[in-house]
Amino acid sequence: MDDRPWFRPAALDRILADADALGFALSCEERTGSLLATLAASKPGGRIAELGTGVGAGAAWLLHGMDAAARLETVEADPVPQAVAIRHLGDDERVTFVHEDADAWLDGYAGPPLSLAYVDCRPGKFHRLDDLLDLLEPGGLYVVDDLRPQATWPADHGPRVDTFLAHLPENPKLLATPTRWASGLVVGARL
Repeated sequence: MDDRPWFRPAALDRILADADALGFALSCEERTGSLLATLAASKPGGRIAELGTGVGAGAAWLLHGMDAAARLETVEADPVPQAVAIRHLGDDERVTFVHEDADAWLDGYAGPPLSLAYVDCRPGKFHRLDDLLDLLEPGGLYVVDDLRPQATWPADHGPRVDTFLAHLPENPKLLATPTRWASGLVVGARL
């Protein structure tokens, strides 16, 4: 079976070209992105959060699947890659870009319950998982990626991933499925 995406967001090639020019090598993998678009499409009118905007590849995929009533809030601490996302996606009224550390965002979020959370940074994945899960509506989706070894990982990252995966089944707030597909994913639903 050919598992390459059947569709691509219109802005994706320009985003990835700018990522290359910046030397940014942490963009959302395309199979993961396709899944994100599909999951976003399952949440009409939903409130979606992305922790770790990067250059906006993941946001482009999420926006591709979202309907006109859905809203995306994407959070990034580093303004340099986020500027790429804003340049290519900032005209879309469904998205709000937040320049803030994800820990601070978790401390201050006071919006409606989230329908879907895509986590592409440490907070909400390797720490503060319960804080993020408390923001999800019942049945809300939780998606994390980059759980398979990659050349961009720092030396201490493997044990962090192993610990996360070992303890995730113990969390009573989440029913989740780990996969070795794409960059290594966990997809879960808030109980």
